[in-house]
Amino acid sequence: MEVSMPLPQIYVEKTLALIKPDIVDKEEEIQDIILGSGFTIIQRRKLHLSPEHCSNFYVEQYGKMFFPNLTAYMSSGPLVAMLLARHNAISYWKELMGPSNSLVAKETHPDSLRAIYGTDELRNALHGSNDFAASEREIRFMFPDVIIEPIPIGQAAKDYLNLYVAPTLLQGLTEICKQKPPDPYIWLADWLMKNNPNKPKLCHFPVTEEP
Repeated sequence: MEVSMPLPQIYVEKTLALIKPDIVDKEEEIQDIILGSGFTIIQRRKLHLSPEHCSNFYVEQYGKMFFPNLTAYMSSGPLVAMLLARHNAISYWKELMGPSNSLVAKETHPDSLRAIYGTDELRNALHGSNDFAASEREIRFMFPDVIIEPIPIGQAAKDYLNLYVAPTLLQGLTEICKQKPPDPYIWLADWLMKNNPNKPKLCHFPVTEEP
């Protein structure tokens, strides 16, 4: 019986993460946890949103009882926005954060970030995109210049492999034959990290911006 294989996909899922104003002093700790959980921080911004910007960002919550308190809280000081990437980034980041109510998180998920850094239902330390559509909208809101690439499948995926992946991999394998390292797997991994033509530019330094 012939088994159909899924079409190849060259795609790394992305999500938006926010470190909220009351815990920006814990940014370094939280970034260490994020990186240790397999995420890549593609871009980072530190910015102070106005209440109007917060209202636009949380437009889906408009009309709810907590909305005025939410916008006041989110505009109370600088926050840190990060564009995260990894396999299943959206669901993994939501799992790492824990329940949205920090009081519930402390009871049911004591090791989650919201349990550790959050205070209550409003001041819950962190934000993450709820789904793919939300992540696309929120990433564009916080990083308007970022390019959110479509998911290539079928012939587009094959073209991507032929154009970007195969030539780089061939060059790396050729170098392995020349260098003959004792551990070729580790050597190739390091070489690909250094010579990745699509390597994202990471923002290592704080960028304080006013809206």
